[in-house]
Order: sequence, then structure tokens, then C-alpha cells
Amino acid sequence: MLLAALVLIGGLTNGTTVEAEPSINELNEEINEIKQEQQSLSEKRKEIQSNQKETENKIKANEKQQKSVEDEINDIDKKLTDTRNEIQSKQNEIEKTNQEIKTLTNKIKKLTAEIKELQERIEKRDRLLKERLRSIQQNGGDMKYIEVIFGAQSFGDFISRAISVNKIMDSDKEIMDQQKKDKLTLEKSKKELVKSKQAVEQKKADLEEQKTELITLKNQLDDQMAEKEALLKKLEEEEKVLEDHKMSLDEEQQIIANQEAALKKAKEEAEKQKKQLQQTDKQPAQKNSSNSSNISSGGSGSFIWPVSGYLTDTYGTRGGNHKGIDVGNATAKSGGDVPIYAVASGVVTRAYHSSSYGNVVFITHYIDGKQYETVYAHMKYSPMVRTFQSVKKGQQIGVMGSTGRSSGPHLHFELHSPSWNINKSNSLNPLSYLK
Repeated sequence: MLLAALVLIGGLTNGTTVEAEPSINELNEEINEIKQEQQSLSEKRKEIQSNQKETENKIKANEKQQKSVEDEINDIDKKLTDTRNEIQSKQNEIEKTNQEIKTLTNKIKKLTAEIKELQERIEKRDRLLKERLRSIQQNGGDMKYIEVIFGAQSFGDFISRAISVNKIMDSDKEIMDQQKKDKLTLEKSKKELVKSKQAVEQKKADLEEQKTELITLKNQLDDQMAEKEALLKKLEEEEKVLEDHKMSLDEEQQIIANQEAALKKAKEEAEKQKKQLQQTDKQPAQKNSSNSSNISSGGSGSFIWPVSGYLTDTYGTRGGNHKGIDVGNATAKSGGDVPIYAVASGVVTRAYHSSSYGNVVFITHYIDGKQYETVYAHMKYSPMVRTFQSVKKGQQIGVMGSTGRSSGPHLHFELHSPSWNINKSNSLNPLSYLK
């Protein structure tokens, strides 16, 4: 956060400094310290390699789990398609049944009209038969037929009367038989139509119920699909976290490799100086910095300020997660170039572009037999130095900017001892060391 009172930091010069020549004992001590740090870095590298392997195994397991989930989703998609097809089939059946009901309804209407006509015919016969019965009863029943027959005047007349009587009697019998048949047909037709209509209505109700069940099943499958997709999304997010972690481990592995290379160079320089001193068997009191060790700043071991400007955030803020200090500058804010300097002589551990630090430079320093590593982040342009390059205290290494995860132009500066690691567990408060 922006400090309530801005702390002004004075400008820097990048002139050459004069540094004292170390003694053989100091060089021996420095070489031993370097060896110990090399051993520590070697162990750290093995630990990171182990973490990398573990992370890669987790990524593979995650990918395998994703494949399993994708297979499940594909299976659900197939079931969902089958269910939708079944729903469509049921809808077609319902439409067919509705058509059957419509057809049957029309048939019922037609039969109803026929039944009405049949009922009227039956009622008409009933009236005719009742009149015939009433006439027969009034005239003495079957004896009248006999009187008609025996009242014949001749044999021919007898035959003619007998035939007529038989016809009348047959007609009466036929009328009664047809009447009985029509009544049976009427009852049967009524029952059949009622039964058919009930069956069709029940079938329609069953299909509607099946349709509801299928829609419910489809909703369940949709929910399950959404659940699986959410799971897949979660797995993808986990994969991204693992990949980011893997990249961080890869980055740390590279930095450690560079730290080892820088230490190797420091050791070679120290041994070279030691050999020169042993050969001459003397220790000059003072020497121009151009001939001094590229990684030993000598003197009191204090660091100069890396940039001019004002503090915008201090060490330990943001819940203790801010492992450095932020320095802003009005010139940089308005678009101008503000130079960044090496706080002490050393070897560039790494100069590159990081997704978080942006354009960044790591420098390894040895001061009074102790190793430090400084970080200069969010540079405006690519670093002005390269990996493994020796730099002098006050040498310009870049320009203040806002690359990487940055909300505005500033320098994010970190100090670590003995060296930087991904957890920043070796971080120090730079304000305690800068002068």
C-alpha cells in the first residue's frame, strides 16, 4: 500500500568504486563458504527435482481422471440422446393415439346416430307388435286364423287363405326375430364403444405419464451432465494450478542451476586471486576495482539504493506476503525512463521475462564471506545485462517499468540470503541493508 508519508530516496551515481583486495585467509574463507553453498544448492536442486516428478505424476493422474470424466460425459451424452429419441417416439405414439381417439370419436358419433335410428326402428316395431298382439287378443287369438282358413269357398280359396295366414305368421315371427337381434346388436355396440373409448383414454393417460417420466429423466441427465462438466472444469483448474506450480518449479530449477553456475564462477575467481597472491607472496593494500574480483564488493558490505524515487510499499505487508519493497518515481509514472542499478557487485544469476516478475534480473553477491541474492522486477524493457555477466556496484541493469503482475510503474526489489527460492523463505528486509 502507498505509505502515508512518502520516503524520498536520493539519486545514485554509477561511477566506479574502489574496493579493498581480500587476503588469502579471506579468500579461503570465501571459497569454503562457496563450497558449502554449492552443497546446499545441490541438495535444493534434488529436492526440486523430486517435487517436479511428484507434480508431473499429479498432472498425469489429473489427466487420467479427466479422461475418465470425459468418458463418463460421452456416455451421458449418448444416454441423453437415446432419452430424447425415446421422448420423441413417445410423443409420436401419443399423437397417433390422439388420432385414434379422434377417429374412434367420429365412429362413436356415427354409431350413436345409427343407434338412434335403430332405437327408433325398434320402438316402431314395438308399437306394431303391440298392436298385432292387441288385435289377436281382441279377436280370440289363433282361432281367427282357423276361421279364415275354413271360411274358404273352394279348395283353391283354401290354399290361398292358408298361404296368406302362413305369410302373416312368418312376417310376425321375422319382425320379432329382427327386433330381438337389433336389441342385442344395440347393447353390444354400446358396450364395445364404451370399452374402446375407455381403453384409448387409459392409453393416452399412460403415454402422458411416460412422457412426464422421460422428461424427468432428461432433466436428471442434464443435471448429471452439468455436474460432470463442473467436475471437469474443476479438474482443468487443478491442472492449471499444477502446471503453474510445475512452471514455478522449472523456473526455480533454472535459477538454482544459474546460482550454481554463478557460485562456480565465484569460486574460480577466488581461487584465481588466491593463486595470484600465493605466486607474488604479497597482499596489495588497495587495488582499482577494474582488477578486483567481479563478485566481491568488499568494504562494509552495505548496499546502495537500486533506484531513485519514493517508497510505495514496504517489506512484510499484504499479510506478510510482500517479500520486498516497492519504489515508485514520478518520471516513470509520466512515461519517462528511470534507471535501475545493481546494489552491489556480483554475477547475474538470471536475466529474463517472468510471468509474475515481468522483466527481471537476479544477481548473486558475496560480501564479507556471506552470500546474498537481489531481485529487480517489473523492468520496462528487457534487462540491460545477461545471465552470468559480472556487474559492478552502481552499474545500470535496467529501467523502471510495469511488466508482469504490476499495477503501475515501480521497482519491486528483494534481498535474500543466501539465495532466492520459490517460497522466499530466505528473504530479508532490504531497508535494513540499504544505505
